[in-house]
Amino acid sequence: MYVHPLVRDPAARSLDAPLVIAVMDGVGRGVGDAGDAVAVARTPHLDALWAQAPTRTLLAHGPAVGLPGGDDMGNSEVGHNALGAGRVVRQGAALVQDAIADGSLFRSETFAWLVERPVANGSTLHLCGLLSDGNVHAHIDHVFALCDAAARAGVRRLRLHPLADGRDVGDGTYERYLDALDAHLGALRAAGIDARIASGGGRMVVTMDRYEADWRIVERGWKAHVLGDAPAFPGWQQAVAALRQAPDGDSDQTLGAFVVADRDGPIGAVQDGDSFAFWNFRGDRALELTRAFEEGDGFAGFDRVRRPDVRYAGMMQYDGDALLPTRYLVAPPTIDCTLGEYLVASGISQFAVSETQKFGHVTYFWNGNRSGRLDEALETWREIPSDRISFDRAPAMQAAAITDAVLEALAQPEPPRVLRLNWANGDMVGHTGNFDATVAAMEIVDAEVGRLHDACRAMGAVLVLTADHGNADDMWMRDKKGHPQRTADGTPLPKTSHTLAPVPLTIVDPRGGWQLRDDLPEAGLGNVAATVVSLLGLVPPEGMAPSLVRWT
Repeated sequence: MYVHPLVRDPAARSLDAPLVIAVMDGVGRGVGDAGDAVAVARTPHLDALWAQAPTRTLLAHGPAVGLPGGDDMGNSEVGHNALGAGRVVRQGAALVQDAIADGSLFRSETFAWLVERPVANGSTLHLCGLLSDGNVHAHIDHVFALCDAAARAGVRRLRLHPLADGRDVGDGTYERYLDALDAHLGALRAAGIDARIASGGGRMVVTMDRYEADWRIVERGWKAHVLGDAPAFPGWQQAVAALRQAPDGDSDQTLGAFVVADRDGPIGAVQDGDSFAFWNFRGDRALELTRAFEEGDGFAGFDRVRRPDVRYAGMMQYDGDALLPTRYLVAPPTIDCTLGEYLVASGISQFAVSETQKFGHVTYFWNGNRSGRLDEALETWREIPSDRISFDRAPAMQAAAITDAVLEALAQPEPPRVLRLNWANGDMVGHTGNFDATVAAMEIVDAEVGRLHDACRAMGAVLVLTADHGNADDMWMRDKKGHPQRTADGTPLPKTSHTLAPVPLTIVDPRGGWQLRDDLPEAGLGNVAATVVSLLGLVPPEGMAPSLVRWT
């Protein structure tokens, strides 16, 4: 779709300096008690900004970011989609739910193509993905629906390769989800279908790498799911019990890979003639396994040993630019007319930076799920390599290097007009459940906020400071009354998932001359793009959620 250039707003004050959008990943505004790492941390710079600069909160979960219900936590994908699109876009979780409810998923050409070989030849349909009801990357109900539909279509041999979550849901819950899945498969077995759990492992060490941070993670998954090459056990129960005793077995996220085997060997190794579907709807952690299945001899991620002749499909298309996967069950959301497209059409230069773990969020997701630059001349991207260790061991992550990159860009003789960055600490350290490390992470982010604020103030630049969803703001599992759930010794149970908290929006603008609107209580992340356009002195385009800035 052609995007018209933005036009000058005669009511706005001119801006000659740059505008910086800083996203504090996973930093919500929580209840402020002893389980809120954002509140507990010493954050003098954030405290001063939130007290003195125009500040409000934004909704960052549920329908406000295109998810089905009010209990659906926001996440970095939908958050950055909303920030970049400037409006609410119905997201993958909702689209898959719709396609299952109306049956269109199972009437699709791709579903028929997937089950054709197993039905005709008695081969195996493999289903793989994240097993939980977190609804961030996947949902267990979608898995049940796929299994039932395959059985109705005539598939008689199913192998499931479920990955432990412990990140979008409470940690230590893998067994509960496996129990539910095995019970569902048990009903199919009672009907004469050979349906079994064949392999698994924790999402952060098996299969679900992203942004090519560590191909070894995908290699472990390939070996387990495809080759049947991992520690073998007679059942998933024995596998998980044994892996819990390993050094990293206390967390679902870091459980090692396993396969289930009988006297003939692994029960779920992938063979020529099989079909394989990845049930995750979110793309970032599904794309690399997809590439391992679909790329030919030029694939360089790892040694696949063998690449079976299978029919492969994803729940959705994970990369619309690279057209991966080629086959998918549900069409992804179409996100056009993004903030980036309007800025490019208007000749406005942009700079985007983060570390590897969030680099795709300020590029791919921000630009409407496009993997390439919108304009090579006007867009500059900078990726800072992430550490390859558990982030609670190094909570500083690459926050300082990210700030350094922005300061270097601002110091250029002709700096970019709009810069965006993501500090990953609040989210990635928060996901470990380590409270003290998350507090340290927030103090590090606060220091970087201070550095960035000082630089913007020195050159008269506008600073827009926000977040994409909550996480570090609540590190305790809680009951329905909000009280912490505790272990036998009284210690609060750690929370590793996102939260439903709103996120802050703070604007520091040396020009003044405007007010932050307080008449839009349901404003969310989708309102940020038009707000940025307003601060640039331009008229937000039709179709964007309203700007939160009113010129006076």
